[in-house]
Formats: sequence, C-alpha cells, structure tokens
Amino acid sequence: DWTCFFFGLFGGFFFCFRLRNARHRPQAKSKNHHQLAKATMANHGPSYGLDAELAQKQASKFDPRLEQEAKEWIRAVTGTAINDMHEDLKSGIVLCELANKILPGSVKKINRGRMPFVLMENINSFLVAAKQIGVADTDLFMTVDLFEAKNMNQVIDTIHALGRSSRNVPSFAGPHLGPKIADRREVEFTEEQLRAGDGIISKQTAGSHGNATSAGQFDRSREISKLKDVVWQ
Repeated sequence: DWTCFFFGLFGGFFFCFRLRNARHRPQAKSKNHHQLAKATMANHGPSYGLDAELAQKQASKFDPRLEQEAKEWIRAVTGTAINDMHEDLKSGIVLCELANKILPGSVKKINRGRMPFVLMENINSFLVAAKQIGVADTDLFMTVDLFEAKNMNQVIDTIHALGRSSRNVPSFAGPHLGPKIADRREVEFTEEQLRAGDGIISKQTAGSHGNATSAGQFDRSREISKLKDVVWQ
C-alpha cells in the first residue's frame, strides 16, 4: 500500500512539473520568434518557384535611369539626398515631406518613431496624399512594396507619377518630374452628326476576307482584267 502511495505521489509531482513547463514554453517561443522576425524582417532570403520568377521579372524591368531621376527629383524638392531607395524611403518620412512640399498640409502628421506599424502608417499617409494630388490608383504602389521591398519598380513608377501630377497643383512652382499630363478634352456631337453615322456600313459588316459582302458574295469590281495582255496564237 505504501508503495502505491509513493508511486502515486511521485506521479502527481511529475504531472504538475510537466504542466508548469508546458504553460511557460509557448511564451518563450513566441518571444524568440518575435525577436527573430524583427531581426530578419527586411531579409527575405532566396526565392524559389513562382517567387523567383516574379523577382526575375521585376529585375528585368528595372531601369536605373528612372531610379536616378526619382532620386534627384526628391533631393531637389525636399533637400534630402537619397542613396538607397529602399533604406532611405521605407520609413515614409521623406515621402510625407515630399507630399507636403507639393501640397502643403496633405499629410497632417508625420510619425518619427521606428516601430514597423508607425513607419507603415507614414507610407499609407503618403499614398493618400499622392492620390489627393492626382496620382491614379493604378499608379500607386502598395505599402509592402516599399516597406518590405516587394516591388521597388512600382515605387519608382509612383514617384514619377507624382512628379507628373505635381504640374497640376497651381501652388507648386516646381521642380517637376516628367511631362505634363494631358488635359481632358470632351467632344460633343450634334444629333444630326450622330444620325449621319447610322447610315455608314463599317468594313467589318461589309466583310474584309476576299472582299466578301454581308450576303456572302465576292465583290470583284476592283479586279483588273488581264485578258488584254493575253497574246492569242
């Protein structure tokens, strides 16, 4: 009986010891995982499969001339020299300052902290300001494109689109980047002009293969007869 009692007591202590370790182990693992993720956030490592193909495709589209033009324009407007597009812009601070130079007050608050969510908030504020200045949604990059360097080509394209749109801000004297965006021009037709177009048969309706008409017949009126060139023996 005493033997069973001691075995039972030892088993209880062992079970409590394992339960206590199990409760604390996930917390330590989560902390280590957080530190590792923080240390390697911008280091994606090698890419394989589809990611490698996308990375190769982006690399083939990279234009160093466009990148250099974007760097020089940012420096001319803000006074901040850009050496590395990703490292110098991923905080969003320079981009927010750029937007405020073009349209004062377009970014209400620029965060100076270093936490990732704070930096991504700056980038998002810049994107909202860029849209307000006139950059189309299709020309805007996504936050991760810059913060994690997922697509730096799109970041450069957005900066060029902002440079073009800056010409449409009357209070901004420049410098600008790229050509002026064409103004919208609407053409209005009279009712008579619209009715006149209804009587015109398009070439697609008349047929384009072998001069075939809509009735399935071939129009040979344009063929040149070569009978006159035949020498009869």
